Amino acid sequence: MSTVPSRWIMHLDMDAFYAAVEQRDNPALRGLPVVVGAQPGGRGVVATCSYEARCFGIHSAMPINEAHRRCPDAVYLRPRMAHYLEVARQIRAVMATCTPVVEPISIDEAFLDVSGLGHLVGPPEVIGQRIKAAIRAAVDLTASVGIAPNRLVAKIASDFGKPDGLVVVPPAQVLDFLGGQPVGVLRGVGSRTLPILKRLGLNTVADLRGLSLTQLQAQLGPRAATSLYQQARGIASDRVGECTARQSLSKETTFGVDVTDPGVLRDTLRELAAEVAAAARQEGIAGRTMTLKIRFCGFETYTRQRRLPRHSDDARTLFAAAWSLYEAGHWQGKPVRLIGLGIADLGTPEPVQPDLFDGAAERPADSERERRLTVAVDRIHARFGACALHRGLSVTDAVGAAHCLGETPAGQK
Repeated sequence: MSTVPSRWIMHLDMDAFYAAVEQRDNPALRGLPVVVGAQPGGRGVVATCSYEARCFGIHSAMPINEAHRRCPDAVYLRPRMAHYLEVARQIRAVMATCTPVVEPISIDEAFLDVSGLGHLVGPPEVIGQRIKAAIRAAVDLTASVGIAPNRLVAKIASDFGKPDGLVVVPPAQVLDFLGGQPVGVLRGVGSRTLPILKRLGLNTVADLRGLSLTQLQAQLGPRAATSLYQQARGIASDRVGECTARQSLSKETTFGVDVTDPGVLRDTLRELAAEVAAAARQEGIAGRTMTLKIRFCGFETYTRQRRLPRHSDDARTLFAAAWSLYEAGHWQGKPVRLIGLGIADLGTPEPVQPDLFDGAAERPADSERERRLTVAVDRIHARFGACALHRGLSVTDAVGAAHCLGETPAGQK
């Protein structure tokens, strides 16, 4: 019987992506513990960190002050999301040259169906080496790759080989490979399930495999038990590219100190709008519904939505809608802990149709100039960060943004 699987699934995960980009861009940071996220003294968390920082026990989602306690000498950097998105776009372009079936699952990882490439490229090891080399040549970063008959085993394999790893698990070795893994690598094993499994003496996947489905159901319930029973035996999906379409896109900021200054809130919302708009343009999407999220010092949280006249990926339109919602909430003077902005009801960007009877309407030349300016600003943000350049709202801009929202700006009758 042939041991060649009908499908080979690759999971590709960039190593410490944000921190690796920062170390690449600034060689002086190489070899140093680098933490990307909030600044120490605030209330944010670690977005990611370099492997040098992980030696101190720092990890993603750790409170930033705990990270600083563990390694006060680390380099702490704010994220440059627009820049990371541009690098991610380059990496995805490399993936697309290797196989047409690519399913991004986050900014720095993706599943690829590399079935059938054996006749063109070679065995899985050669396919993995080729795509890792292509990514290094394109962006000077390392990726860890796992290749296996299905998504589950490929994902575990890529984690197993980090950093800069390449692990191939043929069908005949799936059970042995999984057996030695801790049960925590399986999907659905989290803070509630793991203690139950530990209490039963189930520390590895092989231990879990020793229980019958009925025994697992008695401890975990039918749904969780069936999932873990199948995973422990290497049964999982081998489909790539059938992911659910994105439903929303959002960004938010947690302030280190509660903010009451409306100028700070305006600037923060403007920056968030720029980040959301840039990310939307990267993905070729736009939102019809804009959401403002605000949390006050006592964790009292509100969300407000505004239906836009058309799908938009324009930062000024999103900011204008968000700020009008803030003002309508009568929250002025209340200490704000967190503020966020997002879009939903996603579609493709819709051009503004000029109103021939409206003197403020855009002319075709103005529209093309605006498009070129937006592209230029995106490039500046990608290279130097979102804070490098802000587009102010001139009187004309304010009229245009309000016009897109179907409103009359103050002072315009």
